[in-house]
Amino acid sequence: MRPRGERKIVVMADGGFDLNEAKTAVGVMRYGRDRVLAVVDRTQAGKMASEVVGVGTDVPIVGSVREALAAGEGANTLLLGTAPRGGVLPDSWRAQIVEAMRAGLDVINGLHAFLSEDPELGAAAREAGVEIWDVRRAPETHSVADTRAHRLPATVVLAVGSDCNVGKMSTMLEIDTAARARGRRASFVPTGQTGILIAGWGVALDEVISDFAAGAAEDLVMEAAKEASSAGDLILVEGQGSLVHPGYSGVTLSLMHGSAPDAMILCHQAGRTAIRRYTLPIPPLKELVQLYEYITQPVKPAKVIGVALNTFGMAEDDARAAVERATQETGLPATDPVRYGVEALLDAIERFSTTMPTKGGA
Repeated sequence: MRPRGERKIVVMADGGFDLNEAKTAVGVMRYGRDRVLAVVDRTQAGKMASEVVGVGTDVPIVGSVREALAAGEGANTLLLGTAPRGGVLPDSWRAQIVEAMRAGLDVINGLHAFLSEDPELGAAAREAGVEIWDVRRAPETHSVADTRAHRLPATVVLAVGSDCNVGKMSTMLEIDTAARARGRRASFVPTGQTGILIAGWGVALDEVISDFAAGAAEDLVMEAAKEASSAGDLILVEGQGSLVHPGYSGVTLSLMHGSAPDAMILCHQAGRTAIRRYTLPIPPLKELVQLYEYITQPVKPAKVIGVALNTFGMAEDDARAAVERATQETGLPATDPVRYGVEALLDAIERFSTTMPTKGGA
């Protein structure tokens, strides 16, 4: 597979290019090193990506892979850029994936279904002499968490959420960038397929057998500690799911126990009142803060020290009002990391890290 920075990407997102479904595509366009040439989505064809998801001002949306190859000169990679429920490959994509492979494009696949094991697509890749990267493939070795991460000298910060797709990865990436700009040593820990594509390493925890998910999270944090190894350094862990999500709470709890955070940032999409695809209401932010802190108590206590809001699509006055309400409700600093920056959150982390008891050798 071509290294990061050398890929010229066509994004396959047919029928699902929006902010919630296409978070892989959006993350790669906003934070990745690779150039995105075009997005395939018949339902949005004729627009620019930025009109739909707020990023990609120079990325056209076209109706087919054939059009994308014509529009994107030099394309060498097809990225499956959406996350359909259950991670299953849409049948309507098959012919277009084969067409891309026959045109010489490698395929990056973030779905739960491994395309390299698909009889039709695996054979097509071999015939075309291209590679398929199944990003979610879990490591072959497994371990059970054993509290190694509890004793790291660096400050471990985990993004937690009110729901899926609320900005946990973006929040950690923005804090990572801001921390490095301040001269802090920081390490971003990818725990999902998009973070892996951006950072070039990591494990998709939702693909790991449940007994070993916390162990995989612990392994990732220990790997990050090789870079962020001293008091004052930051380990910034990408969150997954939500404790109040009826389908994906398991990966959240495993991540909390395995990564053993010292502090947490609560992420929420402003205006969202119910879990996506369910009718279950999202608890108030203050209750979520209490819930996340309570769950950590028996294993390794952690504090929620800030709130990251996703205000995409909101008018400016409404966005600022949402940030102010979050601050008033929780008593914590709040911001939209993309819209307003993360200085308030990084300040909170630095204040917390200076008062945190020494962990090394405990």
